[in-house]
Amino acid sequence: MIKENRLVEGFLELVRIDSISREEKELADFLIKKTKTLGFDYELDQAGEKIPSNSGNLIVRVPGSVPGRTPLLFSAHMDTVTPGKKINPINNGEKITSDGKTILGADDKAAIAALWEALQVLKENNLPHGDIEIVFSICEEIGLKGANHLDLSSLKAKMAFVLDAGGTVGKIVHSAPSQNTLEITIYGKSAHAGANPEEGINAIQVAGFALSRMRLGRIDEETTSNIGVISGGRATNIVPDEVNLKGEVRSRNPEKLSRITDEIKRITEDTSREFQARAEVKIREEYYSYQLSPQDKVVNLAIQAAKKIGLEPLLISSGGGSDANVFNRKGLPAVVLSIGVEKAHTLEEYILLKDLKKITEYILSLITEVASGEDY
Repeated sequence: MIKENRLVEGFLELVRIDSISREEKELADFLIKKTKTLGFDYELDQAGEKIPSNSGNLIVRVPGSVPGRTPLLFSAHMDTVTPGKKINPINNGEKITSDGKTILGADDKAAIAALWEALQVLKENNLPHGDIEIVFSICEEIGLKGANHLDLSSLKAKMAFVLDAGGTVGKIVHSAPSQNTLEITIYGKSAHAGANPEEGINAIQVAGFALSRMRLGRIDEETTSNIGVISGGRATNIVPDEVNLKGEVRSRNPEKLSRITDEIKRITEDTSREFQARAEVKIREEYYSYQLSPQDKVVNLAIQAAKKIGLEPLLISSGGGSDANVFNRKGLPAVVLSIGVEKAHTLEEYILLKDLKKITEYILSLITEVASGEDY
């Protein structure tokens, strides 16, 4: 039923459309045209005005052919990371890569391609199905912003499948962390670096001492921390009076998240006082953790649908966030499914053609499993 050539060509067409975060409109317009061709209803919400982005979230609604079945939501994000403009995909017959100058964008356009192929298969073959909703979100890569501004009360779905994990198809992410973002500014005192450096307070040096005292990297199996951006200073002959640091803490344990976040804040402030500098630490809660068990219906459905098509389901806990964090927080049970992409966010990103087909088969299996009358 799946037309592999159409699936692959559809994916190649998608990755050639530029859609970095905040610039998803061209892709949204393209998907709207495809939606109209299939005859489905759609809505473009106002999330883009709030974020901002030049597009809103796109919601596609497919009315069920079998009444009384549990409505399902599938989700994929439209935005990509950079460098993600003028992508030139290379298909060698086994896998698809970029030309090495950009990312590929299989994260998350492999999911979009698979969803569209699945919808076409449903329509062409008159396969029985319940109500289906698809959310193509914006600005996922910069903090799940599209999902955060999505009005879930407008959806019928009772469970969601977010197509956005890397690795082997069949992997099911049933647990993911919360994340706190830190923005740190250390204020020192400027002075001439050659004439009177002793009159200055070197903010970069203070930051260095603070960093040396922080626990960074993997704290334990469910907690990580990182300072990823440092900027400051104006010239080599000026003692720098300000430095800015950006970092994050993630944990699947709320108490650990709070403890490590507070520890970084305290170390920064104490070290700054030690050098007679001043620190300002801003903490922002980006998203919240979730933990589902195999007994939860959404997890059980993912497991059974995988087995039905010969996939080996593998339940894992993730160190990253996704739109599923937002959906679970808002009361919609959601898991993340692997789409087969490898080395995402790098110039070496790729996807195997066989995995592109597998994730399409998985989507169809989820839909038909519910339509079969099982109690989900």
